[in-house]
Amino acid sequence: LLTCLLFSSRFNWSELTPLGLWGRTLGLQTESSQFLLEGMPFRILGGSMHYFRVPREYWEDRMLKMRACGLNTLTTYVPWNLHEKERGKFDFSKNLDLRAFLSLAAKNGLWVILRPGPYICSEWDLGGLPSWLLQDPEMQLRTTYKGFTEAVDAYFDRLMRVVVPLQASTYKKGGPIIAVQVENEYGSYAKDPNYMTYVKMALLNRGIVELLMTSDNKNGLSFGLVEGALATVNFQKLEPGLLKYLDTVQKDQPKMVMEYWTGWFDNWGGPHYVFDADEMVNTVASILKTGASINLYMFHGGTNFGFMNGALEADEYKSDVTSYDYDAVLTEAGDYTSKFFKLRQLFSMVIGQPLPLPPMIESKASYGAILLHQYISLWDVLPALLQPIKSEFPVNMENLHLNDSIGQPYGYVLYETVIFGGGHLHTRDHVRDRAQVFVNTMYVGELDYNTVELSIPEGQQGFRQLRLLVENRGRVNYGLALNEQRKGLIGDVFLNKTPLRNFKIYSLEMKPAFMKSLQHVSGWSTVPDYFVGPAFFRGRLWIEQQPQDTFLKLQGWEKGVVFVNGQNLGRYWKIGPQETLYLPGPWLRRGGNEIVIFEERTAGRIIQSVDIPYLGRTQYVD
Repeated sequence: LLTCLLFSSRFNWSELTPLGLWGRTLGLQTESSQFLLEGMPFRILGGSMHYFRVPREYWEDRMLKMRACGLNTLTTYVPWNLHEKERGKFDFSKNLDLRAFLSLAAKNGLWVILRPGPYICSEWDLGGLPSWLLQDPEMQLRTTYKGFTEAVDAYFDRLMRVVVPLQASTYKKGGPIIAVQVENEYGSYAKDPNYMTYVKMALLNRGIVELLMTSDNKNGLSFGLVEGALATVNFQKLEPGLLKYLDTVQKDQPKMVMEYWTGWFDNWGGPHYVFDADEMVNTVASILKTGASINLYMFHGGTNFGFMNGALEADEYKSDVTSYDYDAVLTEAGDYTSKFFKLRQLFSMVIGQPLPLPPMIESKASYGAILLHQYISLWDVLPALLQPIKSEFPVNMENLHLNDSIGQPYGYVLYETVIFGGGHLHTRDHVRDRAQVFVNTMYVGELDYNTVELSIPEGQQGFRQLRLLVENRGRVNYGLALNEQRKGLIGDVFLNKTPLRNFKIYSLEMKPAFMKSLQHVSGWSTVPDYFVGPAFFRGRLWIEQQPQDTFLKLQGWEKGVVFVNGQNLGRYWKIGPQETLYLPGPWLRRGGNEIVIFEERTAGRIIQSVDIPYLGRTQYVD
């Protein structure tokens, strides 16, 4: 296909770069079936990379690799739930410095299509919406419900102060933003016919002047339209007539694939999905042959660090793994794949000019076995570090009176009450998402979507503590169930048909301040030959030379979370498919590096630092 592919004209965009077009006023426009950039024909060859999934120290490396592949445009989502973790308190610093990220794209010759949401999907917790929105029992997300639009307005007021000066046609020193997306895949939700117009006007009224776009799959295209925005389409397989279908919803407009899915994401308990490289590049070539523009989703996936992974809920609830490798053009750690070189060859033919040389690959380190030599039981941590909330009734995470009353967004929550005797425990499907059940400190079993009842053993006469340690495994990010994503105990739990009452509720969000306090708490002991959690384990990784990327393999451990120097790397789970966690070199330091693991059940004694990731048994995307 590559040798037979003939393009009617070459597209040399070497001079059409953000820093190469000073004093511009036109930006990106549409004229019949083509894009114009400052009045010159332009084709978007884009790739998605999310600044919040990639360590800041690696942003430029990934951008240089985009350029070396032949891309001219970067697309990124903007995650509301990271920029406004607490209502009214905004964070655009460090790894969330959007202005720095966009300016770096301009410096490296990349235009930007910005996808500010407010909803972004992206296999990200609640599609990027902050969980504190769910404190309102009547909340209707992604609609013109007043409680939602007031929050969006406040967020956009702050976000657009960063975005507006970096637009291509308003910034005299090379602003990179040539297009802005209105919401995201709304045609698959479509609960409010007035909502897309509201979002469009929220952008325009705050100074957005660049080309507006929408993004939907084929089935959602006609429901996600909004007047004044260019409709684009998302897919992986190029069905016959799919691109021509765009003509049925908008005539005489350039065609663009906003998301060409280069791979796929993984769920816990499933396979690691891969998408054939030859099939992918042949489809990209076919798309380009029609004259369409394209954005590769993903060019570089990165990682769902911390507790930020999303989930699916179709026939059953499935949470996403920590890695967002996506079988993309670059690996999770930014290394080249065969897809990169095949695409580079294709794009060089389209452009007809030599491409920049690909940057050197950063070597990875294998630091060997790391001994976790100390532990402290969760039951010993509770009285030392945590003050419980007392409530007659169970309270879901989002409505706990914490964090300046915005609730608990992520992590675990422990519900503790007193029972007399044993019997039949039933959740009525009120556990979100998974609970370990203990009587005093004795493990009894687990409850989740599929297991809703347990037998509580009878004990000696007297009162006992019944404890439910509930994990929020990640909120659903796609589909019609967004309003039902409250976590923890979302209703009554019954023992012998009587609802449990009078709870002590402990928040285990495991934020940096908590992890720092954990270092100094008394009660750490030498790990015995056999021990079961829940407990925290710690050890030290000593590095003599300049730190490098590595991967942590947790063979022998069951389920939990890993912290390195206070950074939450994300979750691990023995059910797979993912078996290693990515540890970026910039998060390490010469000398000692503290590793803390929260293990829910069965702990190993060591973890392995290896130089090759293992993302699990593979299965090709159908």
